Amino acid sequence: MILVGAKTENFVFSFFGVKMASESSKKPATKAKTAEEVFAEFQRLRNEQRVLANRIAEYEMDLKEHRTVIDTLKTVDESRKCFRLIGGVLCEGTVKAVLPQLTDSKEHLEKLIETVTGQLTKKGQEINDFKQENNIRIGTPGSATAPPEEADAKPDDSQQQSRNVLVVNN
Repeated sequence: MILVGAKTENFVFSFFGVKMASESSKKPATKAKTAEEVFAEFQRLRNEQRVLANRIAEYEMDLKEHRTVIDTLKTVDESRKCFRLIGGVLCEGTVKAVLPQLTDSKEHLEKLIETVTGQLTKKGQEINDFKQENNIRIGTPGSATAPPEEADAKPDDSQQQSRNVLVVNN
C-alpha cells in the first residue's frame, strides 16, 4: 500500500493498488433500503395523500358555500347592498357587482378541485406502485403467519381491538 501524504482521503486503497476516489464512485451505489426507510417513505406518501384529500374536502365545502350564496343572490334585487368577506376584510358592494365575482370564484374552485383530484389519483397510483415495488402488505397482526386452524378460532377480547400493520418483505 502506498500512502500519499496528507491527501489520503482522495484515494481509495485496495489490495491491488491505489485508485482515485472519483474513479471508484462512478459505480452506481445500489444500496437496498432498510425496512425503516421503506416504512418512512410509505408513511410520507400516505401523509401527502391525506393532505390532498383534506384539501379537496375543504375546497368542496367552499364550493358548496359559493353555490348557496349565488343561488340566494339570484333571487334578490341587483341594486341591493351586500357584503363579501375577502381575505378577512368585509367589503361592501351591490349584488350586481358581487355576483359575477362569486361566479368566477366558483368556477375557479371547480377547476381547482378537478386539478387536486387528479393529483390525488396520481398519488394513489404512486403509493400502489411503491407498495408493489417494495412488496408491502397491509393487514392485521398475525394474519399472514397464523395457521388456518387458528384463524377459524374465535378471537378473545384483546384480539378484537387489533390494529393494522405494515409488512415489508425483503
